[in-house]
Amino acid sequence: MPLVTSKQMLLDAQKGGYAVGAFNAENMEMVKAIIAAAEELCAPVMIQTTPSTVKYGGLDMYAAMVAAEAKKAKVPVCLHLDHGSSFELAVQAIKAGYTSVMIDGSHEEFEENIAVTGRVVQAAHPVEIPVEAELGKVGGKEDDLEAEADTNTDPAQAEEFARRTGVDSLAVAIGTAHGFYVGTPVLDKERLSQIRQVVDVPLVLHGASGLTDEDVKDCVKRGICKVNFATELRAAYTDAGKKLLAEKPETFDPKALGKVGMAAVKEKVMERMKVCGCDGKADCRG
Repeated sequence: MPLVTSKQMLLDAQKGGYAVGAFNAENMEMVKAIIAAAEELCAPVMIQTTPSTVKYGGLDMYAAMVAAEAKKAKVPVCLHLDHGSSFELAVQAIKAGYTSVMIDGSHEEFEENIAVTGRVVQAAHPVEIPVEAELGKVGGKEDDLEAEADTNTDPAQAEEFARRTGVDSLAVAIGTAHGFYVGTPVLDKERLSQIRQVVDVPLVLHGASGLTDEDVKDCVKRGICKVNFATELRAAYTDAGKKLLAEKPETFDPKALGKVGMAAVKEKVMERMKVCGCDGKADCRG
């Protein structure tokens, strides 16, 4: 089917008490693997690209690639700009065919974050593209953005932010981090529950790679409607290629590396979809 937006997808998740898995794709193989996993589990899915991925391959390339694969799928597929770094990039993504965008102003002061987020909302909503924003600072590193320390989201600020910007979903900081965790993450789940009580829009969890299944499930129960996975997919893809080369060092065909990478990513995506509870939530009748 044609690409869909994240609007109804996340509202359905919010109503149904599950979360949509949002998976970062770096190449064609990962796109195919993610959609294959969604098809097998009959799950709605969001495919994401970050600014560094966009810089590597181009907005038009990823938009065309994901749209072509989505057209063949029976499940709803959304193409999302993850951690959009500027108003200009968000607008370019919309023009290229992305069906959901994030503007990440979390590194700015509160009022500046509201201003840039509101500007993207004003540009996106007239063409019916939903907008995700972030409030608070998720630790770790995503592309070139690195947080020196975790600054968890304030519930009162979250309510004001959502109301003043008109965003469609909100990524919150509760102790997660981008990349792999050095130690055991300690999540402020009570804060998440407090945010959910005062914010009506679907909530998003970033930095989920490396969290336990129990942590992810608990966060979903407390109101998370979208969960991002990136680092562990990259690792699965790369590790599969390394294993093949270790076992068969004479391998030279990139397609052989791509096949094992796809299999590894598909398996990881299916695992995470089941944890999010989105398996079986799509209408797969075609």
